[in-house]
Amino acid sequence: MQHDDFLNNTLNISEIFYSIQGEGTRAGLPCVFVRLQGCNLRCTWCDTPYALDIKQIEEEITFQKILQQIQFFNCNFIEFTGGEPLMQPKSIELMNYLSENNYTVAIETGGSLLIDKLNSQIIKILDIKCPGSNMSKFNKFENFKFLNKKDEIKFVLNDQQDFHWAMEVVSAHNLFDIVDNVLFSPVFGKLESIDLAQWILESHLPIRLQLQIHKFIWEPSTRGV
Repeated sequence: MQHDDFLNNTLNISEIFYSIQGEGTRAGLPCVFVRLQGCNLRCTWCDTPYALDIKQIEEEITFQKILQQIQFFNCNFIEFTGGEPLMQPKSIELMNYLSENNYTVAIETGGSLLIDKLNSQIIKILDIKCPGSNMSKFNKFENFKFLNKKDEIKFVLNDQQDFHWAMEVVSAHNLFDIVDNVLFSPVFGKLESIDLAQWILESHLPIRLQLQIHKFIWEPSTRGV
């Protein structure tokens, strides 16, 4: 593809913002977030409902302008999120480009679309949907074969049933052999973190408890953080 053609590609963007990474093993680090509009799932606990409708054109932005906005923030850590970033296949071209040009690139993806076109440098945060989300039937467990140790597998838990289900997935797929970090996160405002912490301790497994720290820094419904 010619460079000009590449730069003229567009994506439907919900928002681009600079904030503190609130989740995962890089929580606390400054990060530029590129939130794409549109998601193919409808999780019961979704905290970004404004980014769900792919038909809602928030802002069609060229790769060139997206790159300019990223450069403006002078931050090397970029996360693509949504919505579901992979609903817009062209996003893969941009992510691969950034990862090949001295950026640390992460993607948060819901696990229902294949991640095989993402290059191996990209940090893949695979969000496996538990039954409490009402979306567990859409999980593509074949995505596990496209992960490596630096990637992360995340479960968002609504209740203890979700915990037991997630533990079965961890065991059945030997997830600790695939990635260094398996994360369990409570649905904010639904599952008490102290309860999840206790269940993790009782499991005697190296599961990482994840809290959404941006919801403790800012008011939980605040956008752009």
